[in-house]
Amino acid sequence: MDKRFARRLITALFGLTLTMSVVTPADASIPATPETPEVTSLGPASAVTSTSVAEQVGDRIWTITSGVSPVQVGAFDPVAKTVDRKLSLPTGAGAWAMTHIGTDLYIGLYTPGDVYKVDTTTGTATKVARFGSFIWSIAATPDGKIVAGTYPDGAVHEYDPATGATRAYGAAVAGEQYVRSIAADATTIYAGVGTKAHLIAIDRATGERRDVLPAKYADRTFVATLALDGTKLAASLSPTGTMLVYDTRDLSNPVEVQVPAGDQYITAITFAGADIYLGTRPSGSLFRYRDNALTRLGSPYDGAYFNRIFVDGATIRAELTSQVVDFDETTGTFTGTDLGQAGLPPAPEQAMAIAATSTSVLVTGKAGIQVHDLATGASTRAFLPGEAKTLTPVGRSVYLGVYTLARLWQMKPDGSDLHELGQIGNEQTRPTDEAYDARSRTWLISTEPDYGKFDGTLVEQHLDTENGIGQREVHRGVVPQQSVRSVTTGDGIAYLGGATRNSLGTDPILPEATIVAFDLRRNKTLWETTPLAKAQSYSDVVLYRGRLYATTDDGRLAVLDPRTGDALTSTTIGTGQSRLVIARAGLYGTDSKRVFKITPARTGAPAVTSVVEGLGAQIYSYPLITASHTGDALYTIKGRDLIRIGNLP
Repeated sequence: MDKRFARRLITALFGLTLTMSVVTPADASIPATPETPEVTSLGPASAVTSTSVAEQVGDRIWTITSGVSPVQVGAFDPVAKTVDRKLSLPTGAGAWAMTHIGTDLYIGLYTPGDVYKVDTTTGTATKVARFGSFIWSIAATPDGKIVAGTYPDGAVHEYDPATGATRAYGAAVAGEQYVRSIAADATTIYAGVGTKAHLIAIDRATGERRDVLPAKYADRTFVATLALDGTKLAASLSPTGTMLVYDTRDLSNPVEVQVPAGDQYITAITFAGADIYLGTRPSGSLFRYRDNALTRLGSPYDGAYFNRIFVDGATIRAELTSQVVDFDETTGTFTGTDLGQAGLPPAPEQAMAIAATSTSVLVTGKAGIQVHDLATGASTRAFLPGEAKTLTPVGRSVYLGVYTLARLWQMKPDGSDLHELGQIGNEQTRPTDEAYDARSRTWLISTEPDYGKFDGTLVEQHLDTENGIGQREVHRGVVPQQSVRSVTTGDGIAYLGGATRNSLGTDPILPEATIVAFDLRRNKTLWETTPLAKAQSYSDVVLYRGRLYATTDDGRLAVLDPRTGDALTSTTIGTGQSRLVIARAGLYGTDSKRVFKITPARTGAPAVTSVVEGLGAQIYSYPLITASHTGDALYTIKGRDLIRIGNLP
């Protein structure tokens, strides 16, 4: 059975409801004919208010949206509970980095790595520097300079607002790609590095550096969060949820603080006198460290992501993905304000996954799932603490593979009853593809390992009943020395497409990616092959009419015999990665530029013909396409809109 006849999902958050008008044959002024597909716009594919960073300047909490264009900077008034100042930045896809000097706010962006100064008294923004393509972290020094950590060069930079001069300190650790966190005092810059964890102390005057992370923590992936207060430096380690507290006068003997089992990340750390407040994931808990004891204070909701914690006297406040919450320690309760409703409205984002059910089309993005109701044309959003990378409709349920931590979720096609089923574990973090084996009622998920780790997995999640969950089997390394990029299934056999890059922060071990056939009943590899020379990743694999079709990230298509793995033919279908789907009228695909049809030939390579051109899809990663529930239409992305393609050739 083909896997892609069943990619779909989900529902509503933020109180957002958009009623989309259905536009008839968009993109074509001539009547539809058997040769003319009907293209219908269903409005923004996914719309969100999502933030990743915040900074308090005076009595306002400043934040910035991510994944939308243009990005919006907003000032939240915690008394009036409104965003009362807002401005757009002309560049950047979002931000993870923010700090301030006096009333000037500094924002470090990604794609590209521009630094903006926002005068919070006038609301004007000025681009003052550019540090590569991605700024992960930024901090102010006591003498009024800005330091930044970047990706993928893993470098440290400095900007002087007084003179406009910049200084490059170079890579914090040779060969490492991330400076994920940064802090600085009068003499030293502290750079938190990954994907192999290091904490580098850099002398600001000489540039000399030393690693102050004790050797016993060298197996961690990141020094992910840093906070500095006087001579106290706190550093969080991923993925073990460990915090180290240093005295910067002697960095040799930090105190270890371990959050409870189950939490792997500390996303926010704030000093408040002798206390330290921290926010953790995946539980979404707020903790306080006081007198050598760690106390859990509560959680605003399951899976909450703390971007920043602010302590002002007796008031404890936090900025989350899409909310600002206040914590009442007396009652142990949180009260929240949704930033979208407060004045930072949702905007079209880059979609991540797509699927269709009999009643809805589901599109995922940051922290949620957009549910397009096919009967009414309405679009609502369901909140999800993470990013759904895969959607698998089965009966009256939809199953989700969620980043980070490779978590598994279930929901109804209207987005209701969303709940977590478990976590894949095995050092995996990113689901990459899915399929459903109807004969064995098994949901298959392929994964990429955590940053800096090797060997992806094939996961068999058995579905014992319509709404039940059964045994879970995890096969790590079934595609040897690669991550598993794509999966399809037929007659109890899983076909897996590999990727030579195991995870972010690793170099390929193999020169070419492989395709593997794996017997799900016997847990046995049947064959492994490298059908295309120099292929680094197989974007997709699909069974169609007794043949296995595999696309590469460099625009090639291989056709294999699924019984033996023998390569039968190949052709070029584009210049980049493609995804395929089976509809009633045949085999189709998209490379985000166009939708095309693949027509098998009796001999030689299949024919590839364009169906719809000019998509210009602005998606987060892989191209997105799915078939309707009945197979009579396709859904894909044009720009940032969801479109339906009917009257298929």
